[in-house]
Amino acid sequence: MHPIENIMQTAMSEIKEMVDVNTVVGDPVISTDGSTIIPISKVSFGFVAGGGEYGEAKNDLEDESKYPFTGGAGSGVCITPVGFLVVSDGEVQLMPVSGRTLMDQIVETVPQVITEIKDAFRRCRDEEVE
Repeated sequence: MHPIENIMQTAMSEIKEMVDVNTVVGDPVISTDGSTIIPISKVSFGFVAGGGEYGEAKNDLEDESKYPFTGGAGSGVCITPVGFLVVSDGEVQLMPVSGRTLMDQIVETVPQVITEIKDAFRRCRDEEVE
């Protein structure tokens, strides 16, 4: 195995240990009124690795493993709270965390808008049939 593969494998296994499904969807908490609250987060991460073999080649047939290898890897993880799923009395609500951008708010309302448009078309069609 090439040394850069070892570096990458080690870094990726460390990231895997830090980020799992419980990081995105947290453990549920039951409140005193019986509601279940589930924290939801967005996880972003980046990874980079690189390296090289240094030395002068005397000829093309020389064993490459004789050259010194240098390399490194780096990674970063960003965990951003998105909101909380609140399950109470058979209803599920997403309670967003404040400070969201306009685009986040628009994306969140798209499913509701689509449902309302479908319902409006359905009502128009039903009125035409009658």
